[in-house]
This record gives sequence, structure tokens and C-alpha cells, in this order.
Amino acid sequence: MSWYFIFFLVSGFCSLLYEIIWLRLAVSQFGVTTAMVSIVLAAFMGGLGLGSWFSGYTSRRYESRLPFSPLFLYASTEFLIGVSGLVVPYELFSGGRLLQHMVLSYAGHYSLAGLWVAASLIPWCGCMGATFPFAMLAIKNSFGTDQEHSFSYLYLANVLGAIAGTTVPLLLIELLGFRRTLHVGAILNFMLAASAAALALRVGRPPSNAQIQDQPEKQMGRGRGEGEETTSLMWLLFGTGLTSMGAEVVWTRLYTPSVGTLVYAFAAILGLYLTAMYVGSWYYRSRRGVGDRLGGLVWAVLGLTVVFPLLSVDPRLPLPSIVRVALGIVPFSGLVGFVTPKILDQYSKGDPDRVGKAYALNIIGCVLGPLLAGFILLPLVGERWALCLLALPWFFAGLRSVRFATVRKPQRDVAPGALLVVSAMAIMVFAESFEDQFSPREVLRDSTATVIATGSGRGKRLLINGVGITGLTPITKIMAHLPLAMLSHPPSSVLVICFGMGTSHRSALSWHIHSTAVELVPSVPALFPYYHPNGAVGLDSPLSQVVIDDGRSYLERTREQFDVIVVDPPPPVGAATSSLLYSKEFYALAKQRLRPGGILQQWLPSADPTTEASVARALAESFPYIRAFVSVEREGLHFLASMNPIPSSTASELAKRLPVDAVHDLTEWGPASTPEAQFQLLLDQEMPIDKIVGNNPDAPVLQDDRPINEFFLVRKLCEPGYIRGIPQRLLRRERLF
Repeated sequence: MSWYFIFFLVSGFCSLLYEIIWLRLAVSQFGVTTAMVSIVLAAFMGGLGLGSWFSGYTSRRYESRLPFSPLFLYASTEFLIGVSGLVVPYELFSGGRLLQHMVLSYAGHYSLAGLWVAASLIPWCGCMGATFPFAMLAIKNSFGTDQEHSFSYLYLANVLGAIAGTTVPLLLIELLGFRRTLHVGAILNFMLAASAAALALRVGRPPSNAQIQDQPEKQMGRGRGEGEETTSLMWLLFGTGLTSMGAEVVWTRLYTPSVGTLVYAFAAILGLYLTAMYVGSWYYRSRRGVGDRLGGLVWAVLGLTVVFPLLSVDPRLPLPSIVRVALGIVPFSGLVGFVTPKILDQYSKGDPDRVGKAYALNIIGCVLGPLLAGFILLPLVGERWALCLLALPWFFAGLRSVRFATVRKPQRDVAPGALLVVSAMAIMVFAESFEDQFSPREVLRDSTATVIATGSGRGKRLLINGVGITGLTPITKIMAHLPLAMLSHPPSSVLVICFGMGTSHRSALSWHIHSTAVELVPSVPALFPYYHPNGAVGLDSPLSQVVIDDGRSYLERTREQFDVIVVDPPPPVGAATSSLLYSKEFYALAKQRLRPGGILQQWLPSADPTTEASVARALAESFPYIRAFVSVEREGLHFLASMNPIPSSTASELAKRLPVDAVHDLTEWGPASTPEAQFQLLLDQEMPIDKIVGNNPDAPVLQDDRPINEFFLVRKLCEPGYIRGIPQRLLRRERLF
């Protein structure tokens, strides 16, 4: 049996590796939107469910006719999974190129993208889902019918491999890039296939048909009341899948203020979740056979753990971020890790067909959970009530003593169950949420994010999922005014990617030209009056257009050309998926949307020398003419890039090109009181591109496949004192990255 543990350990690692990278490749081709992320995850999980169901059905129907060891079926699925690591990137890339040449609406784009992603991923993910039933059939063939706990054995190994899959791929991506990391996964799958095939040859042919046909009857003999028990088990499996994946979506909103938006932060949350599941599964494996029935009290405890995150994120608790996350998700995850394999073992009793159906139902819940939480609960009722509604069915199950035997639950469980309900209600009522610490504030929620507008005067701030995005700063004005003034011809249109507070868009409108602003989060533009209550121009101007979409995806779909494109990626510079607005591939797309003589303004917040050099190299290899200026606040860089020479104008010449309203807008927040002085501050801080690249000449060009601004942990670990400083950062409740 140890071979099977190794198989599923490696297989779990590879599956998570593929999920992480396929999701990234898909959004880079079709758009970094909630809709696209949901499509990819639904396709991935849906494929797992279909594969599990179909392989279970196949095992039952053709088990007695197999002329070879069932291990060959498992080996073939691992081989096909390895092939997917080589093929899927080309499928996604070809789909992206196809849609790029089609003129489609927003709905049309994502409808076709969804169909393409589904066709690209579901068959391969089906192979992943088939591994459990086929491996269980092989175990049944090799070790007999007494392996009633074979699913939990494989599940334990699979979760352990997935834990490694949350961290190791991130290191490989930094060193190798996405595609070569996929090749590592493919090689591992091919090795699994070869090892399983070799083991199958050693095991030999399956037992005779008579032996096989006797097994299900012995194994699956049904007692009285088993139909009711089976229905309950299936509902519970569906519910654990729906609740766990729905809660993960809510966790992302709740814990982002504490852990940030880096890929490592999300990996830490996922790693804690899987580690707790592993501990719960291990505990079940170590105690299997003891307490075969799950009492109703277990489900009431599960309901309480669903709302634990509301307590852990209370800003009044002085906890390090990692402790907040652990306190919130470990109890729930550990309990799910315990009950899921227990239910599947109890239901399947080692039968591949039954485990295929049951695991498929659990995965259906995993597909519906994020859709329910992300598109219905969070936009309508927010994080607090979303968790409450996800917990509520488990309290009903617990208080009604839902269980899997005909004997009634003792009355002594009623009082503890009621206490659990009261505890959950107390958490709901008395725990404070992240936004409660801000006053004044306006809070809006949608399927993409929770948006907070807070502060007064020049101290107003915009927070998205608790992360500070921007404030009222002259930097965002200069993002528009500098390239517009640098043009060698009068401008007529501007594209602003990332709306934020709307300052850059407002500054562009002060030139009395058409300005299109693209924003990913639907609620953000609605807060524009909070930041800019007065002014000569606003969103109601006929020259203003606001588009809700991913900026890069919009560039791919539009056929319009612009005099200036302003790009202001969300901070920090290493935020997840931010590299898609810094990469060489993005600049190739931007060039197609610039008019002759047009200018791209790329804002880069304060970054390490490697990231600055990498972005500068990507620009230098994309545009023949580039200039860079340190911001008026001495942090961050304004890159100007064009296919034509950028005039070396004086500050006075630049100021003369501004319309009257633009003059007022540029000087509204200083730091200089005249446009000439404002431009002079920038010209005095011009930085040669060669100097930026020279700060780290070995830095690779930033590309979609090598987003070194996002994946930097290896570099960090090599810095002197970084590892030694981790305990101090934890004590000061700072983020690790």
C-alpha cells in the first residue's frame, strides 16, 4: 500500500501546481476578472467531478471484464495528466489569440472565453478526478475487499501533496517561469505513470470473474434503513464541499487586510487550510473504526467554526497576521478534513463506483460554493452575514441531530448544541469588522471586492479588500498631465487603465478631450463623488467613459486608438497578477492602441532594483524611445514610452500647452504653485534608462512567463538578515513579505 501513498502524494502536488498555473495562464489570456477566475475554477473542479463519476461508473461496469491489472488504468490517467502539462498552455494561448482578433462585447468575450476554457481544461481535469476510483479498484484487486478505508488513505496522501503544492511551485515559477514549471509537473506525472505500470506488471492479472462478482455483494450488502443513511451522507458531502469552498472566498475578503495581496499571502492561507485538513484526516485515519457514526453535535461544532474568522479578524485583537488566519480557519479546516474522508469511507466501503459518485457530489458542492458566496452572498449581505448563512444549515443539522443510525441521539447533546449556537450568535453580534475602525466611511460591495472610502480633506483614502490603493496625491494628476504635455501634437483621446479615485481620469478630462477609464472593481467608480465633490469636470461629462473590465482585456477587444495610455497598476508592486500590466506582452498590445506619436505612461511604485530594472528592460525592448522621471513625492517612477521621439521640452514649454482647467488641476494639490515649477520638479529628477537597468544588469526582462515582481521569495531569502528578521516582524505584527 505504501506505493499508493507515494503515488497520491506526488499526484496531489502536481494537481495543485497545474491549478495555480492554469488559472494564471487563463486570466492572462482572457482577463483578470471575477467572472474569469470563477470560470476557470468551475472548469477545473467540474472536470474533477465528471472524471470521478465516470471512472467510478466504468470501474463497476467493466471491472469483471478487465484482462489486465486496474493499475494500468491509473497509470494511463497519470500519463494523460502529464500530457496536459504540455498541451494546456498552447490551448489557452491559441484561444486568447483567437478572441483577440474578434470584435466582441464584454458578455460575448467572456462567453466564448468560458467555452474555450471549459473545452481546454475539463477533459484533463477529468483524468485527475479519475485517479481515486481507479486506484481504489487497483487496491481492491490487490488486497481484497477488506480495504473499506482505502479512500481516506489516498485522500490523506493527496492532501499532503497539495500542501507542498501551495509553496514549492511558487519557488519554481520564480526560478523557471510558468511553462518550465509545468514541465516539472509533467515529468513527475510521467514518472508516476511509469512506476504504476511497472507495479501493475508485478501485480499481474485481476482475480477471476467469479471472485469479483462475489465481492460487491459481500461489500455492499444493505441493511435496514441504509437508504435514509445514504441520502444523509450524500447531502453532508455536498454541504461540506459547498461550505468549505464558499468560506474560502469569504476568507479572501476578510484576511487580505492582514496578509496583503501577494501570491505568497494567498498561498499561506491555502497552506494553512490544507495543513489543517491533513491533521484532521490523519486523526481520522489514526482513530478509524472508533465511533463509526457522526453525531449531530459534530455539525453544530462545524457551524461554529464557520463563523470563527469573524472573531479572528476583529481589529481590537492585537494578533500577528499569521495567528489571525490560523485562529480563523484551522478549526473549520481540521474538522472538514476529519469528516470528509470519514463520510466517504463510510459510504463507499472501498467500492470505486460509490466513491466516484460521492466524491463527484462533494466536488459539485465545491463548484457551487464560490459562485454562491462570490456572486450572491458577498455582494448582497457582506462578509459577516455570508458566513452566518453558510453556517446556518450546520446548526439546523446539529440541533435536529442529523445522524446516520436509527438510534436517537441522547438528550445530553441538546444543551451543548444550544451553547454552540449561542456562541456563534455572540461572535456575530460583538465581533467588529475591519471597516468598523474607519470613520467617516462609505462601504460598497460587489462580486469582485469590498471597497472602503474613508478620511476627509486631503487625507481621503481608497481601500479595496482592506488594502490601501491610493490617496489624493499629485502623482496621479501628473500621470495624465506629463504625457499629454509631452506630445508633439494636440491630444484628442486618453485611456486610463485603473480608475482608482478617478484623479487621473479627471485630470485628462480637464484637457477637454475624450477620456476612457477602465476599472476592474464595479463599485470603485461609484465613489468618485466622495473624493471629488466639486470641479469643472466629472463623470457626467459627455467626454467621459468608464468601462468595468480588466484593463488588458479591454485593450485586446477595443479597436480604438489613443494619444496617451495611462497605466497605474494597483499597489504594491508585487500584487498578484499586477505583472500583466508591466510585462513585455502587455506593451506589445499597448503599442497597437497608440496613435502615431502617442505616449504610454507607465507608473511604477517604489520597488527593489531588480524589479525596476526588469520593468525598464521590458519597456526598452518594446519601445525605441523611453524617458523616466522620479515622482514629485520622490518615490516611484513615471516611465514615458513611445514609438516616436519624445520632445525634450522645457518646463515653460510644457506649461504653455496646458488648457486653463488643466493648469488649475495640475497645481491644485501642489507641491509647486505653478505648472512651470511643477514640471521643473520632474525634469530635475529625470533618470536615464541605462542607469535604472544598470542597477541590476542581470535582471531578466519582465514577461508574462517570468513575473519577477510577483515571485521574489528566493531573492528575499538570499538577502542578509531576512530569515533572522522573521520573528521580529511577527512580534511587531508586520507582514512577512
